[in-house]
Amino acid sequence: MKVNEDLSILFWLKHEKGTKDGKVPIYVRITVKGRRDNFSSGKKLLPEYWNDKLEKVAKACPDANLINSYITKTRADIEKCYNQLSVTNNITTAAMVKELYMPKQATKHTLMKAFDAHNGEFEERISKGKGSIGTLKRYERLRNKVIDFLGKKYKHTDINLDDIQYSTAADFYHYLIMQDIDDNAAFKYVKTLKQVVKKAVDKGWIKHSPINGFKCPYNDPDREYLEMHEIISMYNKHIPNDRLSEVRDAYIFCCFTGYAYETVYNLEPGNIFRGLNGRFWITKERAKTGSEETVPLLPIALEIIEKYKSHPYCTDNNKLLPVNCNQRYNSYLKEVANICNINKHLTTHTARHTFATTVTLENDVPIETVSKMLGHKDLRTTQIYAKITKLKISNNMADLESKLFNKVGQLNGV
Repeated sequence: MKVNEDLSILFWLKHEKGTKDGKVPIYVRITVKGRRDNFSSGKKLLPEYWNDKLEKVAKACPDANLINSYITKTRADIEKCYNQLSVTNNITTAAMVKELYMPKQATKHTLMKAFDAHNGEFEERISKGKGSIGTLKRYERLRNKVIDFLGKKYKHTDINLDDIQYSTAADFYHYLIMQDIDDNAAFKYVKTLKQVVKKAVDKGWIKHSPINGFKCPYNDPDREYLEMHEIISMYNKHIPNDRLSEVRDAYIFCCFTGYAYETVYNLEPGNIFRGLNGRFWITKERAKTGSEETVPLLPIALEIIEKYKSHPYCTDNNKLLPVNCNQRYNSYLKEVANICNINKHLTTHTARHTFATTVTLENDVPIETVSKMLGHKDLRTTQIYAKITKLKISNNMADLESKLFNKVGQLNGV
């Protein structure tokens, strides 16, 4: 295809290089003032999918989007190289254009290679206590989902970083929600994918991230939490089954400390200390953020710790509480909710919301204090947990009324 009076760029099938599976490689020819130079694109396809006149791949080809995107970008890059050489040289040849262009093609960096770099470095941080295994598993799940997406979209399990487009993020988001993944989770996966591609940018594998501009909004969901009467009901409920009773106690402990499941699972007796005021505190660094969560122990939390002081699991494993694996714990919580007649979907995380909402904020503990106890680095994160409940509004208005009005309803000072 003629670009200008001196430059032509041609994409064509080199049939003599065909492979046993019937596929033929696409070659690129650069012609400058009648003199040529060629190179292989590294792309192959069945000849029937190739449109020789348009120098494009038919839409019926499984790799059509990928290859056509490569052709468009390569044509533009070669023209850019030619223009750059023409400005700085009296004579520009096809070989010079190819030489300027080809270093970019010398090493093909792929998305999976970017994943390996991103996840590998995070795994190293875990060994230094700077990350959690749970987060690493989430990164690995994302990697598997991207592989599945690429297989369905392009019939390949990997893609060159140069072939990623803005639409790749939109297509991946669509793929996720078609897998019955909710919007927030889907956007979180795409957001993490953007981090992986940024890692490739940081390493100089690509100049910029094509998907950086894809917006990943967060829609604040209605988060379940227990009201105080429900906490009391669960705490006082006699549960003869030891397994369920232990899950109930661990959940109540979380309600009065704000600790997430993973933190409670890893608590040891050594995490308890006596503060300057003589009362007992508990402290633990969050694996997720590396922030310290230090909380004064309320009487119910102390009572639960004392209850399991001699529990075989705790003494054998140096654990503070007998806590099951996350999946089993959430499953048992459903049984506990049924036994206690609580019609809410309880998970390990609803206890954390209960601490933030019912136990602290509803009782006028300043949000800055709550944020510190929850181990949040940003107050905005705490505000996601905070709920302005009807009881909180009622208590605040009662305090306001007592300040403004006397007992017979008259304004003070009137």
